[in-house]
Amino acid sequence: MKTIKTTILMALILCFSINLFNAQQAFQIHQDNVKPSKFMVYEKIAKEFNAACVKHNLQTNWFAAMSNDFKYFYVTPIENFAELDKNPMADMAKAMGDKFGELFDRFDKCYDSHGTYIILKDDELSYASAEAAESSEPQNYRKWIYIYYKPKNSKKIREGMKAVKALHKSKGSKTYYNIYRNGYGQIESYYLVSIPAKNEIDSATSGKANEEVLGPDRWDTFSKVMNYASRIEEYSGEMRPDLSYSPKEN
Repeated sequence: MKTIKTTILMALILCFSINLFNAQQAFQIHQDNVKPSKFMVYEKIAKEFNAACVKHNLQTNWFAAMSNDFKYFYVTPIENFAELDKNPMADMAKAMGDKFGELFDRFDKCYDSHGTYIILKDDELSYASAEAAESSEPQNYRKWIYIYYKPKNSKKIREGMKAVKALHKSKGSKTYYNIYRNGYGQIESYYLVSIPAKNEIDSATSGKANEEVLGPDRWDTFSKVMNYASRIEEYSGEMRPDLSYSPKEN
């Protein structure tokens, strides 16, 4: 009986996983919670590691980001769970020998916690312009808003997120954002709102302008989300092209 239950459970997990990846683009996130006192040391090691990846032409890729509370994020698009079984650094580790382990020993002294998990991009809730995505002007600054909710409120808060998107669209808002949601390896349920800008000043200016575009009735729409949020956390940060990596094209 126990074997049957285990088999059924694994089948359900497999079905869920297939649907999860088919529904949206998935990203594997490695997060380092760097100690403020080790911030500059970590930066130096991260750039050494990036240079080593270039030298050995590591066959994987990621884009990097950093938040204002010294969290570093290394984001890799993935197609399915099978990709998690691969170790793209095996050849590089073999080529570098002891230096590879020493590099990560130095990393470990810069944080007390780190880990890897998956998030999913939610295109149905995102409000993103193709023009903005193709803009030649860098928009590496980010405002990140985490909206946590209890599972029992998942339907209501999703309806609220749709209403917010509809409001932006109906008013012709020029403030675009992408929505991500928690995936495998995370306990709490949340939506992550990622708002790009050129810099901190541009973020504040465009945010204020967007309030005027949406008008005073925006609070009625926002309350459809706020009423079902268990808590909201807001961070600022930036994308880090200097710590991002992709292999050379053959």
